[in-house]
Amino acid sequence: MEEEWDLQIKPKPRLLDLNLAEVWRYRDLLWLFVRRDFVAQYKQTVLGPVWHFVQPILTTIMFLLIFGRIARIPTDGVNPILFYMTGITIWNYFSVSLNNTSHTFTANASIFGKVYFPRLIMPLSVIISNLIRFGIQFLLLVAMIVWFHFNGHPFEFTVNLLFIPVILVLIAGIGLGFGIIVSSLTTTYRDFSVLLAFLLQLGMYATPIVYPMSYLQNKSYARIIELNPLTPLVEAFRYALFGKGTFDSLDILYSFIFMVVVLVIGLILFNRVEKTFMDTV
Repeated sequence: MEEEWDLQIKPKPRLLDLNLAEVWRYRDLLWLFVRRDFVAQYKQTVLGPVWHFVQPILTTIMFLLIFGRIARIPTDGVNPILFYMTGITIWNYFSVSLNNTSHTFTANASIFGKVYFPRLIMPLSVIISNLIRFGIQFLLLVAMIVWFHFNGHPFEFTVNLLFIPVILVLIAGIGLGFGIIVSSLTTTYRDFSVLLAFLLQLGMYATPIVYPMSYLQNKSYARIIELNPLTPLVEAFRYALFGKGTFDSLDILYSFIFMVVVLVIGLILFNRVEKTFMDTV
């Protein structure tokens, strides 16, 4: 009598073997990790998810003082508070997703060493759980837009708002790709985690978070900022909300191609490292 097996363990001869069907079979575990990632952030805290409101508010106040009052950087006709809060909201999603994803192997080595499940579930759960964080901060942004709407800064609903989910997918893809690349490298070289924290600090200023791209016209370093794949996405996010800023479909295509390349490289490294990382972590 021929035996039937529920699970068959076999080697992966192909370099890029994603096995997304297996990830789908473990979707219940994925949602459990999403819940764990979100709840664990605020365990034993007094304010809990309220911290999601505190951070963008305090950062917006700081940006308003330094870049608005002291440096007097223009905001493309958008109210300065809304301008800075928009950039902070979208940047926080990218930076937190990238930073948390980059610790996939080192932070979960104890779990990986005890039970089998598709390792890709871990970084995916980080990306999804941070969408909840983004949603909370986006609600704060919407509340501010509504308040300013009734105080001299009218807001218009346009079809451009439908483009926001596309922008989020592209940013999530870039964050996931870079995150699993760094995670794969840090299993052997821990220096990359320190380097990432430094690059994220610099990256915010290399992205139009506190300034619009129009401010960089005729600047010698404008081309460097334009090469940043997040630049078109941040500008498009503001354009979708306020109709201000630069929006070019070719720039969005550039960000999409960059996301695909980074994801492919990241998945190749991730699939190679997940087989042997327990020997080095």
